[in-house]
Amino acid sequence: MTEPTCLPDLDHEYFLRQSFAVAERARQDGDHPFGCVLVDAQGNVVMEQGNGYTAEGGDMTAHAERLLATRASKTYAPDMLASCTMYTSAEPCAMCAGAVYWSGIGRVVYGQSEASLKEITGNHPENPTLDLPCRTVFAAGQRPVAVIGPLLEDEAAELQRTFWREKNGSVVEGPGSKE
Repeated sequence: MTEPTCLPDLDHEYFLRQSFAVAERARQDGDHPFGCVLVDAQGNVVMEQGNGYTAEGGDMTAHAERLLATRASKTYAPDMLASCTMYTSAEPCAMCAGAVYWSGIGRVVYGQSEASLKEITGNHPENPTLDLPCRTVFAAGQRPVAVIGPLLEDEAAELQRTFWREKNGSVVEGPGSKE
């Protein structure tokens, strides 16, 4: 599949760190630390979203990326979304990748990989994972979605380590651990 041609050259680390800040706010509000921002072709953050499990009444599907993709598809025209980039603290799960694909967003840049996240959370019932990378989901589609990541993975993973340490008193330690 070819890469979308209408995507701007943006400062990925700058916007990715903005998604980390949104994830940290979600954690402070009692949710899991996931966050994302949507950036238009001019480099403007047009939308942001933290994980919404608590705000959505315990909805296990209220992942930051899915919520943002849903809002974005209701708010913006398809041609605008095709030139947008979603920056997200962690790789979109299969459900979120599907939402990104169907919303028409043209590019995803993520911090922490799904595999790295699983190393930290283990088999915790609050964070079940599928071994289905977003690139695999997007490759099955009929339109291209560009993917960059993992990027700043240690920084992104620290958000999760902090959360799970506070929640459980410990984390499952894997490669890349700082402990």
